[in-house]
Amino acid sequence: MSTVLVLNSGSSSLKYQLVDPASGEAVAGGIVDRIGQAAGTVEHESKGEQVVRDQAVSDHDEALRTVVGLFDEVGPSLAEAGIVAVGHRVVHGGEVFSAPTLIDDDAVEAIRALIPLAPLHNPANVTGIEVARELLHVPHVAVFDTAFFATLPPAASTYALDRKVAAEHGVRRYGFHGTSHQFVSSAVAAHPAVVEKLAAAGRGPETLRQVVLHLGNGASASAILGGRPLDTSMGLTPLEGLVMGTRSGDVDPGVIFHLVRGGMSGDEVDTLLNKRSGVLGLSGVSDMRELRKLVVDGDADARLALDVYLHRLRKYVGAYAAVLGGIDVLTFTAGVGENDHRVRSGVVRDLKFLGLTVDPVLNEARSDEARVISVEPRPRVEPVETPLVMVVPTNEELAIARQAAALVEG
Repeated sequence: MSTVLVLNSGSSSLKYQLVDPASGEAVAGGIVDRIGQAAGTVEHESKGEQVVRDQAVSDHDEALRTVVGLFDEVGPSLAEAGIVAVGHRVVHGGEVFSAPTLIDDDAVEAIRALIPLAPLHNPANVTGIEVARELLHVPHVAVFDTAFFATLPPAASTYALDRKVAAEHGVRRYGFHGTSHQFVSSAVAAHPAVVEKLAAAGRGPETLRQVVLHLGNGASASAILGGRPLDTSMGLTPLEGLVMGTRSGDVDPGVIFHLVRGGMSGDEVDTLLNKRSGVLGLSGVSDMRELRKLVVDGDADARLALDVYLHRLRKYVGAYAAVLGGIDVLTFTAGVGENDHRVRSGVVRDLKFLGLTVDPVLNEARSDEARVISVEPRPRVEPVETPLVMVVPTNEELAIARQAAALVEG
């Protein structure tokens, strides 16, 4: 068995998974959380055995050494796991990286140079790469969140700013969650119901019009035609677009100037928009499950937060229907998208004019499989062009593992 160790280095956490890219099996995985804090936790799961410890971890070097030790202790030993590569999730590739990249010293410095575009993410990504290269002597591959959207049409990627200023500062729409959007849209295109739908209409896969909603604590939407992204909701940073757990999503840029003139510093506004806004800012909680409880209890702020969240989603689905010239498949993925049937029905509820519907039984059923949840078209009444609504579990770790393995072995 050949495996890839996938690392996702955050500012205060290290998530990891050992993956067999051929079978898709997650052999082992876990997280080292609250790195650099007085109290931390370590979780490791392998072959049904789970280890959970309260353990303070000072930095990413100690975190990765802890992970290696857990593999030796609980298994499987990394020395015997047949690791062919380490795949690193890197948030921002700028205009430098548009594909998985074999990491050398020059690549590390190029990723470091992109820190101004992703000051909350790329510093931790660089640290994780440096520590892992020191400890694990196999090829290392960087897979970028922005890579899938590197080919956005200029009309979608260009902001209407002075073009010289935009070029000087690298300002454009980069898009994020690209690994997830690519994985999910590929799975949709290969799903038997979608293949059958296109065949019934006498159309090829290059005509497939998808809107993908990646809904987790961070959230993004994409418009995809024949596997090629035409637009996405996140922009220069992951802040733009949908309402998220703690991020505002779209706001009038004038709000920022208004707040600064009112006495807030740039850093305070940055923290406000990224960490104290979104669902949290409106309701006091960021978790959709907690928000639902407050709504049921009659909390008016929570009700408004949910309404704003759903309104923004419907707005983007409608906009992307216009970009694509129609929708063949609307897909929900990630934590909220895969698990909250009420969000799914809430999004689709007012989009029946696009032909979008959900079957209550299919929508509320639990499954780990990619599935159709829309009402089955009635051939004598509805055209074969009636769109599908789907739920497709994302698997960014598997996508990173497969891209890393393909690059190293190819």
